[in-house]
Amino acid sequence: MSPRFDYTAMGFITFDALCRPVTQIPPAGDTYFVEELTLAVSGAAGSAVIVAAKHGLKCQAVGGVGYDDMGDWVLMKLAKFGIDTELMQACDGFSTSSSLVTTRPDGQRPALHKRGATDGFYIDDSQIDRVLDTKILHVGGVGLMNRMDDAGRTQEVMTDARRRGVITTLDVFASTAADLPKVERLLPFTDYFLPSEEEARALSGLHDHRDQAQFLLDRGAGCVVLTLGANGAYYRHRDGLEFHTPSFRIAVKCTCGCGDCFNGGFATGLHLGLTPQDCVALAQASSAQNATGLGSQAGVRDLAHTREFIATTPHRDVV
Repeated sequence: MSPRFDYTAMGFITFDALCRPVTQIPPAGDTYFVEELTLAVSGAAGSAVIVAAKHGLKCQAVGGVGYDDMGDWVLMKLAKFGIDTELMQACDGFSTSSSLVTTRPDGQRPALHKRGATDGFYIDDSQIDRVLDTKILHVGGVGLMNRMDDAGRTQEVMTDARRRGVITTLDVFASTAADLPKVERLLPFTDYFLPSEEEARALSGLHDHRDQAQFLLDRGAGCVVLTLGANGAYYRHRDGLEFHTPSFRIAVKCTCGCGDCFNGGFATGLHLGLTPQDCVALAQASSAQNATGLGSQAGVRDLAHTREFIATTPHRDVV
């Protein structure tokens, strides 16, 4: 019997308020005017599941929100995209994970983040079957999922996913080597690990992309796909397949959520049974389209538009 969902994204789901362009914070009680201000659902699970839903996958979101207006808005927005939210939990004692994003003229996005219900949600035994009634399970935001990670529950969910033949993808929120133990426990149950080059460097202490990927493969990952920002993406599978693809040439508005949108595009390719090269192309196109708008997934419309983007947008020169 076919699974109920094509894609389940579990983990970091956040409320974002974004504005641009911002070059500095006003001093004292002054006010600066900006050209754009918007709201978005973001995060390593939130942006990913919205991109997958826009591409036509049947999706569910699994995570936490607070009993607050931000949480109500997140649930409304996810539902607007047709995403199942039955396993989104309102967590006592936690606010909704939320960010203020001050996007610079060059697209960089310094943020102020309030940790919240991503740390507080928990999947109990009665919910496991529903979480794993899916073709692909994406765990996004290890490093911000304290209750799940500290109790070993994330590992238990991924172990069961492997036993059931569910395809697993993993992304992190990692800034230091101290996060490695949490990630390392999950890699043996991860088919595709999708960190940024900065996250891979923080986890491994290494600078060469091939060395970073090998470090992570040696700890159990089936495949490592590094996002390299303007330098594209690097793919290395334990079966020996290895390639680098340049990024698309675009006018960048905001890079908030680019890596997370990459996750959703990559999952779309996996669901469609595409080649690794085409999975990465869909991922990069999702990320690039995201960068053309303000707010995660703003530039992503649907699968047809993403495919047209791939066919018509030139790549940057390989550095």
